[in-house]
Amino acid sequence: MDNLTFGLTLTIVGAGGTLFSLWALTLFIDLLKKLLPYKEEEEEKEEES
Repeated sequence: MDNLTFGLTLTIVGAGGTLFSLWALTLFIDLLKKLLPYKEEEEEKEEES
């Protein structure tokens, strides 16, 4: 494998791995948002009154 082929392969694998990691992180954050919904403090104060 010459240097150009190796460089292009490494670039594609690296960029693909980065994009896949970001996509997986996005799915994980969306899952956490569904499992642990955010409550604003104003809503909590209204419910207590």
